Amino acid sequence: MTAPLMPRATAVWLVENTTLTFRQISVFCELHELEIQAIADGDVSGNIMGLSPLDNGQLTLEEIRRCEADKHANLQACEMERNVKLRNLKAKKVLSPSQRQDKPNGIAWIVKNYPEMKDSLICKLIGTTKNTIEAIRNGTHKDMAVIRPKNPVTIGLCSEQDIEKALLASQLKPEKAPKAKKTAKKKTTKK
Repeated sequence: MTAPLMPRATAVWLVENTTLTFRQISVFCELHELEIQAIADGDVSGNIMGLSPLDNGQLTLEEIRRCEADKHANLQACEMERNVKLRNLKAKKVLSPSQRQDKPNGIAWIVKNYPEMKDSLICKLIGTTKNTIEAIRNGTHKDMAVIRPKNPVTIGLCSEQDIEKALLASQLKPEKAPKAKKTAKKKTTKK
């Protein structure tokens, strides 16, 4: 599941207005359970105003009541919210600023670990240009001093299955080497 739009503000509202456990709130907001406890104690997020997931359409009151009754149940986002998040995940259209800045790091990781992968496959996988890939391969990229190889899966640029498909595609279509022309020499016999 993807975290709500503003996870800390949502966590503040859930702590103040529900009897959900810290674990339930931490799973829904994708925050650490100790951070939720610190929010409840007032140590963290004292200046953050709570944001109602009911008003945003992320949760229903029935879902909150169901999880308050069963302490082992996890909050489930509304169907519409899950569909939007799934569609954005598939389309890869909405990237956070940190994800956009991490694209060169992801490219560097792929180039380092899979040098046989074609640039066109990396373009599709990461969503970049061939010029950027070439600059990273050559070490001429403008930010080369700060580029550190990072796995694009952990950054959120692609999935492990996407990388496996790209590797399979690069192995299925090996680059064709030009065939050497056979030149037949006629033997001339002397009479």
